[in-house]
Amino acid sequence: MSLQKSSPFSFIKSISIAKILPILLIIIAIFNSYFIVIEGHVGVVKRFGEAKDQQNPGLHFKIPFIETVELIEVRTRKNAEKMASSTKEQMPVTIEVSVNWTVNKEAALDLFKRYGGLTQFEQRILDPRFRSATKDTIPQFEAEQLIQDRASAIQGIERRLAEEMEGFPVVVDNIQIENIALPQKYINSIEIKQTEKNLAAAEEHKLERQRLEALRAVNTADAEAKGILKIAEAEAQSILLKGKAEAQAIEAKAKALKSNPLIVKLTEAQAWDGKLPTTMMGDGVMPIMDIRDDSK
Repeated sequence: MSLQKSSPFSFIKSISIAKILPILLIIIAIFNSYFIVIEGHVGVVKRFGEAKDQQNPGLHFKIPFIETVELIEVRTRKNAEKMASSTKEQMPVTIEVSVNWTVNKEAALDLFKRYGGLTQFEQRILDPRFRSATKDTIPQFEAEQLIQDRASAIQGIERRLAEEMEGFPVVVDNIQIENIALPQKYINSIEIKQTEKNLAAAEEHKLERQRLEALRAVNTADAEAKGILKIAEAEAQSILLKGKAEAQAIEAKAKALKSNPLIVKLTEAQAWDGKLPTTMMGDGVMPIMDIRDDSK
């Protein structure tokens, strides 16, 4: 008895399509019954195209073939614009500005219902108002102000855009002026003017330093003069005190001699060297001659 070999194709043909279809549908339904919302997004669940609710990051389940999910980013997004405008003195300027904005997480479902998603919201709402706020603000500043004080222009755009975006489910912040392009000849004139200001400031600083050095020299000389005066006053005071002390000593000595004459005799005795005088004058005119023998 011979055995007939079966091919894979004959095995597939032996399986009824009616038996495979339910299994395939079940597998597809299982894979379509859940969805994952990644971090930084919320999931808007749509049922037959109608937005029903929103889900936070994580694993969630939905009705297969009936419900679909669209992710809405709730992290900070950046929009940049490059536009032509003019300054207060009607000078043409090309300016590049950017704005950071964030969808209010709790209002993502409302944003989707009203605008159909982030792209349409940017194109229909945010970008036109951002351009309008920028073009209305830049002409309020002169070209030199824009170059040297961008912060004031940025604050002006922020205030205007905040008024324009009030009531929308987003938070707008951190506007930046990325670049300002003015005519080259005006840039050159600003650079020359700034150089002159820097030179003037340097000269002023030099003069101020010289003034301080002169003041310091005057203070030093004044201090030295005061020091010399103090020394002279101290020496004069010392001489005065010394003179007073000597005068008081002489006065005390005179009083002592006057009150006690024996002190004079004592002083003379202490000062005598033990030799008698060779000539002595008396009360009369006759002198006392020395008759002692000199040959001894």
